[in-house]
Amino acid sequence: MSCNSEVFSAVKVADKIYWVGAVDWSVREFHGYETTRGTTYNAYLILADKITLVDTVKSGFRDEMFARIASVIDPQKIDVIISNHAEPDHSGELAATIHCIQPDVTYASAAGQKTLDLYYGIGDKITVVKEGQVVDLGGLSVVFADTKMCHWPDSMVSYCPERKILFSQDGFGMHLASAERFADEVDQGVLRYEAAKYYANILLPLSGFVQKTVQKVTDLKLDIDIICPDHGPIWRKDPMQIIQWYSQWADQKRNRKVVVLYDTMWKSTEKMAKAVVEGVIAGGAKPTLMSAQAVHRSDVATRLLESGGFIIGASTLNNEILPRMADMITYVKGLRPKGLVGGAFGSYGWSGESPTKLNAILEEMGVSIPAGPVKAKYAPSDEALQECFSLGKAVAEKLNE
Repeated sequence: MSCNSEVFSAVKVADKIYWVGAVDWSVREFHGYETTRGTTYNAYLILADKITLVDTVKSGFRDEMFARIASVIDPQKIDVIISNHAEPDHSGELAATIHCIQPDVTYASAAGQKTLDLYYGIGDKITVVKEGQVVDLGGLSVVFADTKMCHWPDSMVSYCPERKILFSQDGFGMHLASAERFADEVDQGVLRYEAAKYYANILLPLSGFVQKTVQKVTDLKLDIDIICPDHGPIWRKDPMQIIQWYSQWADQKRNRKVVVLYDTMWKSTEKMAKAVVEGVIAGGAKPTLMSAQAVHRSDVATRLLESGGFIIGASTLNNEILPRMADMITYVKGLRPKGLVGGAFGSYGWSGESPTKLNAILEEMGVSIPAGPVKAKYAPSDEALQECFSLGKAVAEKLNE
Protein backbone atom coordinates (compact mmCIF):
# COMPACT_ATOMS: atom_id res chain seq x y z
CA MET A 1 0.00 0.00 0.00
CA SER A 2 1.39 3.39 -1.03
CA CYS A 3 0.60 6.46 1.12
CA ASN A 4 2.38 9.30 -0.66
CA SER A 5 0.79 12.20 1.19
CA GLU A 6 3.20 14.62 -0.47
CA VAL A 7 1.33 14.06 -3.74
CA PHE A 8 -2.24 13.42 -2.57
CA SER A 9 -3.56 15.70 0.15
CA ALA A 10 -6.79 15.86 2.12
CA VAL A 11 -9.05 18.89 1.66
CA LYS A 12 -10.51 20.57 4.72
CA VAL A 13 -14.31 20.78 4.61
CA ALA A 14 -14.90 22.14 8.12
CA ASP A 15 -13.21 22.02 11.50
CA LYS A 16 -12.04 18.40 11.97
CA ILE A 17 -13.79 17.26 8.74
CA TYR A 18 -11.77 16.41 5.61
CA TRP A 19 -12.39 15.12 2.10
CA VAL A 20 -10.10 12.14 1.49
CA GLY A 21 -11.58 10.66 -1.68
CA ALA A 22 -10.26 9.96 -5.17
CA VAL A 23 -10.66 11.65 -8.54
CA ASP A 24 -11.33 9.46 -11.57
CA TRP A 25 -10.50 11.68 -14.52
CA SER A 26 -10.79 8.98 -17.19
CA VAL A 27 -14.01 7.03 -16.50
CA ARG A 28 -16.43 7.50 -19.39
CA GLU A 29 -19.22 5.03 -18.68
CA PHE A 30 -21.39 4.30 -15.67
CA HIS A 31 -23.86 1.47 -16.41
CA GLY A 32 -25.06 3.01 -19.67
CA TYR A 33 -24.58 6.63 -18.63
CA GLU A 34 -21.81 8.53 -20.43
CA THR A 35 -19.63 10.30 -17.88
CA THR A 36 -17.91 12.72 -20.23
CA ARG A 37 -16.38 14.72 -17.38
CA GLY A 38 -15.24 11.79 -15.24
CA THR A 39 -16.21 11.50 -11.58
CA THR A 40 -15.02 11.41 -8.00
CA TYR A 41 -15.38 8.76 -5.31
CA ASN A 42 -15.73 10.84 -2.18
CA ALA A 43 -14.71 9.64 1.26
CA TYR A 44 -14.61 11.80 4.37
CA LEU A 45 -12.54 11.82 7.54
CA ILE A 46 -13.95 12.96 10.89
CA LEU A 47 -11.23 13.78 13.42
CA ALA A 48 -13.31 13.21 16.55
CA ASP A 49 -11.92 11.37 19.57
CA LYS A 50 -12.92 8.24 17.65
CA ILE A 51 -11.44 8.94 14.23
CA THR A 52 -14.04 8.04 11.61
CA LEU A 53 -13.93 7.32 7.88
CA VAL A 54 -17.21 7.92 6.04
CA ASP A 55 -17.40 5.66 2.97
CA THR A 56 -14.46 4.38 0.93
CA VAL A 57 -13.69 4.34 -2.80
CA LYS A 58 -13.96 2.24 -5.93
CA SER A 59 -11.58 -0.69 -6.30
CA GLY A 60 -8.22 0.52 -7.57
CA PHE A 61 -8.32 3.89 -5.79
CA ARG A 62 -7.41 2.81 -2.24
CA ASP A 63 -3.84 4.07 -2.43
CA GLU A 64 -5.05 7.56 -3.33
CA MET A 65 -7.57 7.54 -0.46
CA PHE A 66 -4.98 6.30 2.04
CA ALA A 67 -2.47 8.89 0.88
CA ARG A 68 -4.98 11.68 1.48
CA ILE A 69 -5.80 10.26 4.91
CA ALA A 70 -2.07 10.02 5.68
CA SER A 71 -1.66 13.73 4.92
CA VAL A 72 -3.76 14.36 8.05
CA ILE A 73 -3.36 11.33 10.34
CA ASP A 74 -1.94 7.81 10.33
CA PRO A 75 -4.64 5.63 8.67
CA GLN A 76 -4.04 3.02 11.37
CA LYS A 77 -5.58 5.43 13.89
CA ILE A 78 -9.03 5.16 12.31
CA ASP A 79 -11.44 3.73 14.88
CA VAL A 80 -14.76 3.78 13.00
CA ILE A 81 -15.89 3.27 9.41
CA ILE A 82 -19.35 4.26 8.18
CA SER A 83 -20.62 2.66 4.97
CA ASN A 84 -23.59 4.75 3.84
CA HIS A 85 -23.94 2.88 0.55
CA ALA A 86 -22.77 -0.59 -0.54
CA GLU A 87 -22.50 0.01 -4.29
CA PRO A 88 -19.00 -1.02 -5.45
CA ASP A 89 -17.92 2.47 -6.47
CA HIS A 90 -18.07 3.30 -2.74
CA SER A 91 -17.41 -0.08 -1.15
CA GLY A 92 -14.93 -1.58 -3.60
CA GLU A 93 -12.05 -0.99 -1.18
CA LEU A 94 -14.04 -1.44 2.04
CA ALA A 95 -13.02 -5.04 2.77
CA ALA A 96 -9.35 -4.25 2.12
CA THR A 97 -9.57 -1.11 4.25
CA ILE A 98 -11.12 -3.03 7.15
CA HIS A 99 -8.42 -5.68 6.85
CA CYS A 100 -5.66 -3.07 6.74
CA ILE A 101 -6.66 -0.78 9.61
CA GLN A 102 -8.77 -3.14 11.78
CA PRO A 103 -11.28 -0.50 12.99
CA ASP A 104 -13.17 -1.02 16.23
CA VAL A 105 -16.49 -0.94 14.38
CA THR A 106 -17.90 -0.58 10.88
CA TYR A 107 -21.47 0.70 10.57
CA ALA A 108 -24.01 0.10 7.80
CA SER A 109 -27.77 -0.28 7.43
CA ALA A 110 -29.37 -3.72 7.76
CA ALA A 111 -29.68 -3.97 3.98
CA GLY A 112 -26.12 -2.65 3.68
CA GLN A 113 -24.81 -5.44 5.89
CA LYS A 114 -26.50 -8.06 3.70
CA THR A 115 -25.26 -6.46 0.48
CA LEU A 116 -21.69 -6.10 1.74
CA ASP A 117 -21.72 -9.73 2.83
CA LEU A 118 -22.94 -10.87 -0.59
CA TYR A 119 -20.28 -8.78 -2.34
CA TYR A 120 -17.28 -9.32 -0.07
CA GLY A 121 -18.18 -11.84 2.64
CA ILE A 122 -17.76 -9.29 5.43
CA GLY A 123 -21.21 -9.36 7.01
CA ASP A 124 -19.74 -10.46 10.35
CA LYS A 125 -17.58 -7.33 10.41
CA ILE A 126 -20.53 -4.95 10.01
CA THR A 127 -22.58 -3.46 12.86
CA VAL A 128 -26.13 -2.55 11.85
CA VAL A 129 -27.45 0.92 12.70
CA LYS A 130 -31.09 1.97 12.67
CA GLU A 131 -33.09 5.03 11.69
CA GLY A 132 -32.44 7.86 14.14
CA GLN A 133 -29.61 6.08 15.95
CA VAL A 134 -26.94 8.41 17.34
CA VAL A 135 -23.30 7.38 17.64
CA ASP A 136 -21.08 9.45 19.94
CA LEU A 137 -17.64 9.76 18.42
CA GLY A 138 -16.25 11.88 21.24
CA GLY A 139 -16.61 15.61 20.70
CA LEU A 140 -18.62 14.98 17.54
CA SER A 141 -21.48 12.62 16.73
CA VAL A 142 -23.40 11.20 13.80
CA VAL A 143 -27.10 10.49 13.39
CA PHE A 144 -28.24 7.92 10.84
CA ALA A 145 -31.29 8.24 8.60
CA ASP A 146 -32.65 5.58 6.26
CA THR A 147 -32.95 6.70 2.63
CA LYS A 148 -33.95 3.36 1.16
CA MET A 149 -33.99 3.26 -2.66
CA CYS A 150 -32.25 6.57 -2.99
CA HIS A 151 -30.82 4.85 -4.82
CA TRP A 152 -30.24 1.26 -3.53
CA PRO A 153 -32.14 -0.67 -0.83
CA ASP A 154 -29.20 -0.20 1.56
CA SER A 155 -28.86 3.56 1.16
CA MET A 156 -28.63 5.72 4.26
CA VAL A 157 -27.23 9.13 5.16
CA SER A 158 -25.21 10.32 8.14
CA TYR A 159 -25.60 13.72 9.78
CA CYS A 160 -23.07 15.44 12.04
CA PRO A 161 -25.12 17.95 14.09
CA GLU A 162 -22.10 19.68 15.63
CA ARG A 163 -20.85 20.65 12.16
CA LYS A 164 -24.28 20.77 10.47
CA ILE A 165 -22.95 18.43 7.76
CA LEU A 166 -25.02 15.88 5.85
CA PHE A 167 -23.02 12.98 4.39
CA SER A 168 -25.56 12.17 1.67
CA GLN A 169 -24.01 9.17 -0.15
CA ASP A 170 -25.20 9.20 -3.80
CA GLY A 171 -27.91 11.76 -3.14
CA PHE A 172 -27.23 15.34 -4.28
CA GLY A 173 -24.14 14.26 -6.22
CA MET A 174 -23.01 14.21 -9.83
CA HIS A 175 -20.35 12.66 -12.03
CA LEU A 176 -17.80 15.44 -12.34
CA ALA A 177 -14.03 15.20 -12.02
CA SER A 178 -12.43 18.58 -11.41
CA ALA A 179 -9.69 20.31 -9.49
CA GLU A 180 -12.39 22.08 -7.48
CA ARG A 181 -13.80 20.32 -4.41
CA PHE A 182 -16.66 22.73 -3.74
CA ALA A 183 -19.75 23.46 -5.82
CA ASP A 184 -19.36 27.23 -5.52
CA GLU A 185 -15.98 26.95 -7.27
CA VAL A 186 -17.39 25.13 -10.31
CA ASP A 187 -18.83 26.85 -13.40
CA GLN A 188 -22.52 27.12 -12.53
CA GLY A 189 -23.71 26.07 -15.98
CA VAL A 190 -21.61 22.90 -15.79
CA LEU A 191 -22.74 22.33 -12.22
CA ARG A 192 -26.47 22.40 -13.00
CA TYR A 193 -26.12 20.37 -16.20
CA GLU A 194 -24.13 17.60 -14.51
CA ALA A 195 -26.49 17.58 -11.52
CA ALA A 196 -29.46 17.26 -13.89
CA LYS A 197 -27.72 14.59 -15.96
CA TYR A 198 -27.00 12.59 -12.82
CA TYR A 199 -30.60 12.83 -11.64
CA ALA A 200 -32.04 12.02 -15.08
CA ASN A 201 -29.89 8.94 -15.60
CA ILE A 202 -29.63 7.57 -12.06
CA LEU A 203 -32.49 8.74 -9.89
CA LEU A 204 -35.42 9.55 -12.21
CA PRO A 205 -37.07 6.12 -11.90
CA LEU A 206 -36.77 6.46 -8.12
CA SER A 207 -38.41 9.90 -7.95
CA GLY A 208 -41.03 8.71 -5.47
CA PHE A 209 -38.28 7.69 -3.06
CA VAL A 210 -36.43 10.95 -3.71
CA GLN A 211 -39.58 12.88 -2.75
CA LYS A 212 -39.75 10.90 0.50
CA THR A 213 -36.08 11.63 1.20
CA VAL A 214 -36.48 15.35 0.55
CA GLN A 215 -39.56 15.33 2.79
CA LYS A 216 -37.63 13.44 5.48
CA VAL A 217 -34.88 16.05 5.44
CA THR A 218 -37.57 18.73 5.77
CA ASP A 219 -39.44 16.90 8.55
CA LEU A 220 -36.28 16.26 10.56
CA LYS A 221 -35.62 20.00 10.42
CA LEU A 222 -31.93 19.35 10.01
CA ASP A 223 -29.84 22.48 10.14
CA ILE A 224 -27.63 21.85 7.13
CA ASP A 225 -24.66 24.07 6.35
CA ILE A 226 -22.80 21.58 4.14
CA ILE A 227 -23.81 18.60 2.00
CA CYS A 228 -21.07 16.05 1.33
CA PRO A 229 -22.14 13.65 -1.45
CA ASP A 230 -20.27 10.56 -2.61
CA HIS A 231 -19.80 11.91 -6.16
CA GLY A 232 -18.87 15.37 -7.36
CA PRO A 233 -18.35 18.64 -5.51
CA ILE A 234 -19.30 19.47 -1.92
CA TRP A 235 -22.16 21.92 -1.31
CA ARG A 236 -20.93 24.47 1.27
CA LYS A 237 -22.73 27.63 0.06
CA ASP A 238 -26.53 27.55 -0.24
CA PRO A 239 -26.75 23.75 0.13
CA MET A 240 -30.54 24.01 -0.16
CA GLN A 241 -30.05 24.78 -3.86
CA ILE A 242 -29.41 21.17 -4.80
CA ILE A 243 -32.25 19.99 -2.54
CA GLN A 244 -34.60 22.37 -4.34
CA TRP A 245 -33.41 21.07 -7.71
CA TYR A 246 -34.05 17.49 -6.60
CA SER A 247 -37.51 18.41 -5.37
CA GLN A 248 -38.30 20.02 -8.71
CA TRP A 249 -37.00 17.09 -10.75
CA ALA A 250 -38.73 14.52 -8.55
CA ASP A 251 -42.08 16.25 -9.06
CA GLN A 252 -41.62 15.81 -12.85
CA LYS A 253 -43.65 18.90 -13.66
CA ARG A 254 -43.36 19.25 -17.41
CA ASN A 255 -42.90 22.43 -19.42
CA ARG A 256 -43.42 23.36 -23.04
CA LYS A 257 -40.24 21.83 -24.40
CA VAL A 258 -40.28 18.90 -26.81
CA VAL A 259 -37.51 16.41 -27.57
CA VAL A 260 -37.66 15.12 -31.15
CA LEU A 261 -35.38 12.09 -31.38
CA TYR A 262 -34.81 10.19 -34.62
CA ASP A 263 -32.59 7.78 -36.50
CA THR A 264 -32.48 7.55 -40.27
CA MET A 265 -31.02 5.38 -43.04
CA TRP A 266 -31.27 7.50 -46.20
CA LYS A 267 -32.39 10.86 -44.76
CA SER A 268 -36.11 10.25 -45.30
CA THR A 269 -36.87 9.96 -41.59
CA GLU A 270 -34.62 12.97 -41.01
CA LYS A 271 -36.79 15.03 -43.37
CA MET A 272 -39.83 13.89 -41.43
CA ALA A 273 -38.17 14.87 -38.14
CA LYS A 274 -37.52 18.38 -39.41
CA ALA A 275 -41.18 18.71 -40.40
CA VAL A 276 -42.18 17.56 -36.91
CA VAL A 277 -39.94 20.26 -35.44
CA GLU A 278 -41.64 22.94 -37.55
CA GLY A 279 -44.99 21.73 -36.27
CA VAL A 280 -43.82 21.95 -32.67
CA ILE A 281 -42.72 25.55 -33.26
CA ALA A 282 -46.04 26.39 -34.91
CA GLY A 283 -47.82 24.95 -31.88
CA GLY A 284 -45.96 27.32 -29.58
CA ALA A 285 -43.51 24.91 -27.95
CA LYS A 286 -39.71 24.79 -28.00
CA PRO A 287 -38.22 21.78 -29.80
CA THR A 288 -34.83 20.12 -29.50
CA LEU A 289 -33.92 17.94 -32.48
CA MET A 290 -31.62 15.06 -31.57
CA SER A 291 -30.13 12.57 -34.01
CA ALA A 292 -29.46 9.13 -32.55
CA GLN A 293 -26.31 9.10 -34.67
CA ALA A 294 -24.94 12.22 -32.98
CA VAL A 295 -25.96 12.00 -29.30
CA HIS A 296 -25.63 9.56 -26.43
CA ARG A 297 -28.62 7.95 -24.72
CA SER A 298 -27.75 9.68 -21.44
CA ASP A 299 -27.89 13.09 -23.14
CA VAL A 300 -31.37 12.28 -24.41
CA ALA A 301 -32.46 11.40 -20.87
CA THR A 302 -30.97 14.65 -19.56
CA ARG A 303 -32.78 16.78 -22.12
CA LEU A 304 -36.00 14.91 -21.46
CA LEU A 305 -35.82 15.59 -17.71
CA GLU A 306 -37.26 19.07 -18.15
CA SER A 307 -39.33 18.50 -21.29
CA GLY A 308 -43.04 17.87 -21.67
CA GLY A 309 -42.97 16.30 -25.12
CA PHE A 310 -41.20 13.28 -26.61
CA ILE A 311 -41.62 12.54 -30.32
CA ILE A 312 -39.58 9.70 -31.79
CA GLY A 313 -38.92 8.45 -35.29
CA ALA A 314 -36.92 5.72 -36.98
CA SER A 315 -36.67 3.87 -40.23
CA THR A 316 -37.54 0.18 -40.39
CA LEU A 317 -34.75 -2.39 -40.64
CA ASN A 318 -35.53 -6.10 -40.96
CA ASN A 319 -39.06 -5.48 -39.70
CA GLU A 320 -37.70 -3.80 -36.57
CA ILE A 321 -36.70 -0.42 -35.18
CA LEU A 322 -33.21 0.76 -36.17
CA PRO A 323 -30.77 -0.57 -33.51
CA ARG A 324 -29.60 2.80 -32.17
CA MET A 325 -33.16 3.97 -31.65
CA ALA A 326 -34.13 0.63 -30.07
CA ASP A 327 -31.22 1.07 -27.64
CA MET A 328 -32.19 4.62 -26.73
CA ILE A 329 -35.90 4.05 -26.31
CA THR A 330 -35.26 0.96 -24.15
CA TYR A 331 -32.96 3.02 -21.95
CA VAL A 332 -35.39 5.94 -21.64
CA LYS A 333 -38.32 3.60 -20.97
CA GLY A 334 -36.39 2.10 -18.04
CA LEU A 335 -36.04 5.57 -16.50
CA ARG A 336 -39.85 5.79 -16.31
CA PRO A 337 -40.44 9.49 -17.10
CA LYS A 338 -43.94 10.68 -16.23
CA GLY A 339 -46.50 13.00 -17.79
CA LEU A 340 -45.15 13.14 -21.33
CA VAL A 341 -47.01 13.95 -24.56
CA GLY A 342 -45.61 12.47 -27.77
CA GLY A 343 -45.90 10.51 -30.95
CA ALA A 344 -44.01 8.43 -33.50
CA PHE A 345 -43.05 8.59 -37.16
CA GLY A 346 -40.72 6.94 -39.65
CA SER A 347 -39.99 5.92 -43.21
CA TYR A 348 -39.78 2.42 -44.64
CA GLY A 349 -39.16 0.55 -47.84
CA TRP A 350 -41.02 -2.73 -47.53
CA SER A 351 -43.06 -3.44 -44.42
CA GLY A 352 -42.93 -0.34 -42.19
CA GLU A 353 -43.21 -1.73 -38.65
CA SER A 354 -40.92 0.77 -36.90
CA PRO A 355 -43.35 3.71 -36.39
CA THR A 356 -46.06 1.37 -35.12
CA LYS A 357 -43.65 -0.30 -32.70
CA LEU A 358 -42.34 3.05 -31.48
CA ASN A 359 -45.89 4.23 -30.93
CA ALA A 360 -46.64 1.08 -28.92
CA ILE A 361 -43.59 1.66 -26.73
CA LEU A 362 -44.72 5.21 -26.02
CA GLU A 363 -48.11 3.84 -25.01
CA GLU A 364 -46.40 1.39 -22.64
CA MET A 365 -44.55 4.35 -21.14
CA GLY A 366 -47.83 6.09 -20.44
CA VAL A 367 -47.18 8.85 -22.98
CA SER A 368 -50.26 10.75 -24.14
CA ILE A 369 -50.38 10.46 -27.96
CA PRO A 370 -52.62 12.99 -29.75
CA ALA A 371 -51.88 11.86 -33.33
CA GLY A 372 -50.02 9.39 -35.52
CA PRO A 373 -48.01 7.31 -36.01
CA VAL A 374 -46.94 8.83 -39.31
CA LYS A 375 -45.44 6.57 -41.98
CA ALA A 376 -43.76 7.36 -45.30
CA LYS A 377 -42.74 4.84 -47.93
CA TYR A 378 -39.20 5.46 -49.18
CA ALA A 379 -39.19 9.27 -49.44
CA PRO A 380 -41.85 11.32 -47.61
CA SER A 381 -44.43 12.95 -49.85
CA ASP A 382 -45.73 16.45 -49.28
CA GLU A 383 -48.76 14.84 -47.66
CA ALA A 384 -46.57 12.80 -45.27
CA LEU A 385 -44.53 15.88 -44.34
CA GLN A 386 -47.76 17.73 -43.61
CA GLU A 387 -48.81 14.87 -41.33
CA CYS A 388 -45.47 15.16 -39.53
CA PHE A 389 -46.02 18.90 -39.15
CA SER A 390 -49.49 18.22 -37.76
CA LEU A 391 -48.09 15.64 -35.31
CA GLY A 392 -45.59 18.14 -33.95
CA LYS A 393 -48.23 20.83 -33.69
CA ALA A 394 -50.70 18.49 -31.96
CA VAL A 395 -48.12 17.57 -29.32
CA ALA A 396 -47.27 21.23 -28.71
CA GLU A 397 -50.94 22.20 -28.42
CA LYS A 398 -51.58 19.29 -26.03
CA LEU A 399 -48.92 20.77 -23.76
CA ASN A 400 -51.05 23.94 -23.55
CA GLU A 401 -53.96 22.09 -21.97
